Amino acid sequence: MTGRVVVITGASSGIGGALAVQLGQRGEMVALGARREQELRKVASQAGARALPVVTDVTKRSDVEHLRDVALAEFGHVDVWVNNAGRGINKPVSELTDEDVRSTVDVVLMSVLYGMQAILPHFKERGRGHIINVSSFLGRVPITSYRSIYSAAKSAVNVLSANLRMELRPKYPQIFVSVVMPGVVDTPFHDIAGPPLSARAGELLWGNRIASADEVAAKIVSLIDNPVAELYMSPETIGMVEGYFRDVGAFEENLAKRQSRAS
Repeated sequence: MTGRVVVITGASSGIGGALAVQLGQRGEMVALGARREQELRKVASQAGARALPVVTDVTKRSDVEHLRDVALAEFGHVDVWVNNAGRGINKPVSELTDEDVRSTVDVVLMSVLYGMQAILPHFKERGRGHIINVSSFLGRVPITSYRSIYSAAKSAVNVLSANLRMELRPKYPQIFVSVVMPGVVDTPFHDIAGPPLSARAGELLWGNRIASADEVAAKIVSLIDNPVAELYMSPETIGMVEGYFRDVGAFEENLAKRQSRAS
């Protein structure tokens, strides 16, 4: 077999599903992990003959390692591992329960740790590889206070990824660790997380255009071809992040005024 082998978690819908289909259409081999078997098999059928669905609960280290083992047994090696699974809830900090925190951190953060640790020995043995962690610009800018624990977990993903990059750099410069920073994307994520946010591709939110899952997936495909440390979806998102870190207090004050006028 020729072509790259890409493992994708959270591949039964949304960004992960769109990425699987786009890679499959390019002739890449993809191993797809997610909990929902029926939806996962549907995506695999759309991604072509080289798509391998593996029912995976990313909150369980053993399941993530099983996904790796099945991919290696089927394809012989892995070139790219995409940690894409995510979960969000809408609750401000003052209302979070222990279960809210644990369940979100398990899916958003721990699954990334499990994925990175599962594939790293293989990448080190080969001397090359690419880990892509799908984060969110909400992990940089707390623009929606009701996405509090999701934003905090994504922020941890950003920092964990950066530290792994620095850990690997001296001895394994050909193992790349990338973080993808989408803005708001039109996916089933928002239906599961619940109101108040309604996101439809092409609409504007906070001055940024809402992207489709296909658009984000296309960006990730280009990232696979040309690895960089961090990838944002648009100049507007980058400008928002830069503005936030330039003066946190002023940014938050202006944001609060805009939100007050909008309500």
